[in-house]
Amino acid sequence: MTDLQALLKRYTEGPEQLEAALADLEEASLDVAKTPDSWTIRQIVHHVADGDDLWSMCIKAALGDSRGLFSYCWYWEKPQAEWADNWTYAGREVEPSLALFRANRRHISQLLHQMPGAWEKYTLITLPDGEEEATSVREVVEMQTQHLEGHIEDIQAIRKKHNL
Repeated sequence: MTDLQALLKRYTEGPEQLEAALADLEEASLDVAKTPDSWTIRQIVHHVADGDDLWSMCIKAALGDSRGLFSYCWYWEKPQAEWADNWTYAGREVEPSLALFRANRRHISQLLHQMPGAWEKYTLITLPDGEEEATSVREVVEMQTQHLEGHIEDIQAIRKKHNL
C-alpha cells in the first residue's frame, strides 16, 4: 500500500473511528468534559464535523482551480470557543453532525479516487497575517486526518477519566 493509499484509508475510515469512540455512550455522557474548562464530548463532535466541512470546501476549491484563492480569515478572526458558542455546540444533537461528517468524508474520498492527480492539486490560502500560502490537497487531507485522530484521543481520555 502506498503512502497515499494509507492516508486515504485513514481519512475514509475517520467517521467509523469517531463513531467507535462514541459507542455505547448515553446522551448525558456526551456532556462530560475532561476538565471544567475543556470541551465536552458533544462539543468535540460538532467541532470535528464543522472543521471537516470547512476544509472540504478548500479541497474542492483546489480540485476545481489551483489558481484560486481561498480564505478562512472570517473563521480565524474568532477563537474556537466563540465559534462553539455561536454554533451552539453544547446544545445540539450529535447525529446530524455525524451524518455530515460521514457524507463529507465519503464525498471527498470519491473525488480523490476519481480525479487523476488530485493529491498534487493545491489552492492558495490567505493566512491570518494576510500572506498567501499554497496548500495541497494532500496537506489538507493529512491535517484533517490528524485533527480527527487527536480529538478521538481527547474523547478516549474523557471516557477513561469518567469511566464511561
